[in-house]
Amino acid sequence: MPTVKMMKKPELTFRKPNAEDGSAIWELVKTCKPLDENSMYCNLLQCDHFRDTCVMVERDGAPIGWVSGYITPSDPDAFFVWQVAVSPDARGLGLGKRMLKHLISRSEADECTQIKTTITKSNEASWALFRSFARSVGGDLTSEAHFTKDDHFDGHAATEHMVTITFEEEAKAAA
Repeated sequence: MPTVKMMKKPELTFRKPNAEDGSAIWELVKTCKPLDENSMYCNLLQCDHFRDTCVMVERDGAPIGWVSGYITPSDPDAFFVWQVAVSPDARGLGLGKRMLKHLISRSEADECTQIKTTITKSNEASWALFRSFARSVGGDLTSEAHFTKDDHFDGHAATEHMVTITFEEEAKAAA
């Protein structure tokens, strides 16, 4: 009888980034169109100064997921998600939602009762992610125009809508 080999499922590691991860994050973001490609220096600062509010996911030592964010200085109840990147090779694993849940479960986000982000109307993948996340944590999702095409981008970029997901403490704990 032939021997059947079982394929081992690759391990995913969720962790805080460090300064040495900056260039790898920059390379990951570049593969995730249509995300804005910030400078490598920006990603380096995120990995260093904002490491407690960012998450990097690795599979077999290679970065496949990234969420950058911070707790809003003027509103410490709000966790602002700057960017969500999932490698094309890791799509379909629910990684975006898993990273968001990971971040709100950290002690650094204990006081946060909202997640905020900005999304253009045409970014269907981001809308789907944040709607799914809101449903999964029992959160209420609202949105309104925030950075407008004409007032903020001189007509060069689409209006960014501020998406706010408000959740109860019990729902957050369940996430």
